[in-house]
Amino acid sequence: MMKNDIVLKAAKGENVDRVPIWLMRQAGRILPEYRATRARAKNFIEFVKNPELACEVTIQPVDILGVDAAIIFSDILVIPEAMGLPYEMIEAKGPWFEKTIKNKADIDALRIATGEDLNYVLQALRLTKKELNNRVPLIGFCGAPWTILAYMIEGSGSKTFSKAKQFLYTQPELAHLLFDKITKSSINYLKAQIEAGADMVQIFDSWAGILSEKQYYEFALKYINEIVNAIKPLAPITVFAKDAHYALKKISETGCSTIGLDWTVDPAKARVEAGKNVTLQGNTDPCLLYADEKTIAKETEIMLRAFGKQRYICNLGHGLYPDIDKEKVKFFVSFVKEFKF
Repeated sequence: MMKNDIVLKAAKGENVDRVPIWLMRQAGRILPEYRATRARAKNFIEFVKNPELACEVTIQPVDILGVDAAIIFSDILVIPEAMGLPYEMIEAKGPWFEKTIKNKADIDALRIATGEDLNYVLQALRLTKKELNNRVPLIGFCGAPWTILAYMIEGSGSKTFSKAKQFLYTQPELAHLLFDKITKSSINYLKAQIEAGADMVQIFDSWAGILSEKQYYEFALKYINEIVNAIKPLAPITVFAKDAHYALKKISETGCSTIGLDWTVDPAKARVEAGKNVTLQGNTDPCLLYADEKTIAKETEIMLRAFGKQRYICNLGHGLYPDIDKEKVKFFVSFVKEFKF
């Protein structure tokens, strides 16, 4: 039996006696302990591919911050690499692909990834599951097909992802061909993560907000829906589509357990649009945690009362920023856990 399964209960719509909380990028540079572990690897890719180090930093925020769930330390771009498109992580710049997808031959050369192609992540999951010893749930994840395709076409991060969007407009048939391969790879990957010990999974659509509503439904949500349909019989699944405010109703119709919200979404509006049969997750602005404790407490109480205690998982509206004070994060987590309605 899991000692603390409150996140799973909330995701499944079961009654809880307090609001559960975990944080995106909770295993990261706000923790000196993370930085010490990170220093033991030559580079980020080696770090991600080391199951022992990944396990160590996955568990750190459970011990240090007191969060109610662990999320496996990895990267969304392991999928394109497993499909045959390797990447580098350049310090202070982000991901970079030497080769990008330009034509049908490039797409044909990609393989549909299986769980075994990402065995190092599965090893990290098994090891973490063992080390957690059922203290809290373990969350697995993948990038959404649109966000993954955006990097595969663009070759790096971008403010506009204009090359990737150009691809959707000028070569939609090829885009769908690539989306199909990414989607199948992602389903294989999430199924393997669940088999390896993930209690629930999340799909990160980090670049949802740069598409128009029409494009989002055609090129993004369609494929998220395929993933949700394949995974929801196996484990609770969360969809986090940053800045896709217009899509809340349609995201809820995928049958996902939980919808992640960024900080620009009004909780009451989200509940009306998403409906009562899905859990909401979010949506503190990470920048709030730069404020003093009085301000953090005041704004967090407003948010908690707006969402309510049931069918809700407290989180941030995006990931923690590296220069946020660890003690402020600990205060935020404690405040949420101790809050009484």
